[in-house]
Amino acid sequence: MIRIINPAWLSLVVDGGRFGFADVGVPPSSALDGFACLALQALLGNPAGSPAIEVMGFEFSVEARVELSCAITGARVTATLDGSPLVPWTVFRMKTGSVLRVSKVVDGFRYYVGFAGTMAIPRAIDSYSTNIECKFGGFRGRPLVKGDLLPMQECRVAKESSYPEERIPPMGPSHLLRVLDGPESGCFTDDSLRKFCDLAENQWYTVSPKSNRIGIRLDGEPLVFREGVEKSIVSEGILPGTIQVPGDGIPIIQLYERTIGGYARPGLVARADLDKLAHLRPGDKVLFERITHDEAAALWRERGIRIALLDTL
Repeated sequence: MIRIINPAWLSLVVDGGRFGFADVGVPPSSALDGFACLALQALLGNPAGSPAIEVMGFEFSVEARVELSCAITGARVTATLDGSPLVPWTVFRMKTGSVLRVSKVVDGFRYYVGFAGTMAIPRAIDSYSTNIECKFGGFRGRPLVKGDLLPMQECRVAKESSYPEERIPPMGPSHLLRVLDGPESGCFTDDSLRKFCDLAENQWYTVSPKSNRIGIRLDGEPLVFREGVEKSIVSEGILPGTIQVPGDGIPIIQLYERTIGGYARPGLVARADLDKLAHLRPGDKVLFERITHDEAAALWRERGIRIALLDTL
């Protein structure tokens, strides 16, 4: 059993998400950094779909009520086990009564804490992930709070291993996001689109404090709609990474908690760059670069190679 001492700003039970149910309005609600979550489970020797705790903020702490192994991936953090420093992206052993504390987030934003074994919680619609708005999945359909006891089963001490330092993805600012043309890119002026996603223009956006797990709001120069173009569209299905632009012209990047949208879509973040969205903090700078479908496919193949290498841990 694991006891939550301090859940930091927001802690949720997540996994790879519940994909395949968008037609009935159920979003994925998955871990925002999918690669970090996969690496965590690989380090611990757990199946890829095992649940983990996604944490946002510092001063997160948990107590082990049973002996088992643990690891932290995602954002680089300063952490201790019973007061002794820990190395992130490395498997470490927790004894009964041991306390893990994360005191600082050094690089990135969200990090993932997992254990060798499985949380003994029910799956909801084929996933352990928490849907906060609809209050199902995860641990009792809500964020974790102080005093929560997470039941564990098949706990074990895993072999000591570390993810190679040189392979850990960069997570700090400034952030470059590669984008494909969206369905409504033609709704915006050529000059506006050029400033939005042409590196030569060096048009930076700033992550707004109003961002949340639903979407990342940006502050910066508005995109300009063409004369006579409707600023709203008939609601249609949207994918994670969809960039929507409401009437004020300021982009919003959708994450994993929506299945439809009614705003014009000038671009889509390349699938290989979606993990980066987990680490956009309020105040961070974001730059967009327009790429082709072939370039996006090449980036996705490169990510696939990194995932395949997880089997060598």
